Formats: sequence, C-alpha cells, structure tokens
Amino acid sequence: MGQDIERIEQAMRNNPKGVRFRELCRLCDHYFGVARQAGSSHRVYRTPWPGNPRVNLQSDRGKAKAYQVRQVLKAIDMLKEKKAKETEE
Repeated sequence: MGQDIERIEQAMRNNPKGVRFRELCRLCDHYFGVARQAGSSHRVYRTPWPGNPRVNLQSDRGKAKAYQVRQVLKAIDMLKEKKAKETEE
C-alpha cells in the first residue's frame, strides 16, 4: 500500500469530518477498485462480501459526508480482516 493511501486513511480515522470527496474516492479506488457508478457527485463501489455489497458516496460541495467516511473505514476494516483470515489458513 502506498504511503499516500496510508496517510489519507489515517487522517480519515483521526477526523472523519472535513474529508475531501476526491480523497475518499481515491481510498475506495485503492481498496474496492473502480466505482460501478461514477457520476460527478455520486459513486457506488462494490465490496467483496455478500449482504449489502456496496459503498455509496455523495459529494457535498467537494467534501465527503462524515457518516460515509465512517462506512468506508468500516468496510476497509472488514476487508483487511477477511484478508488476514485468508492468509492464516
């Protein structure tokens, strides 16, 4: 993982408010791949597990909504946990 992605992720964990929408999209692109839907202010990313397999993002005047940042971080944690379990087996 690039240091830039790590820096963005850590900054979001420290303060989910005031995050740039563009940076949140970069983080999602890194972990989840290209957005399934990518309008100018709306993006939908698929996640690799069953259930509710998507992360839905909307820009609020260039900023990400704090609750969406928390959702993305939770999804990233789940993804990391899944990969850790797979490497243990």
